[in-house]
Amino acid sequence: MSALDWPALMRAGMAGLKLLPRDFWQLTPAELRLMLGDPTAPQPLGRDRLAALMEAFPDTAGLKNKETTDD
Repeated sequence: MSALDWPALMRAGMAGLKLLPRDFWQLTPAELRLMLGDPTAPQPLGRDRLAALMEAFPDTAGLKNKETTDD
């Protein structure tokens, strides 16, 4: 089992997240990690990545079907 850096975790929880000490100590390490964000977790889709995906996979086929369909 790896040792936890309690001073750093306390700074992150109480100074960074503005948790009260009692709230900090009631959290499990997993809950604190979730609140702090996991840097190894997939990040939200940014504009640049969205633009690249839109260029690679354009919706032109769907637009053609909508243009030819009368409601």
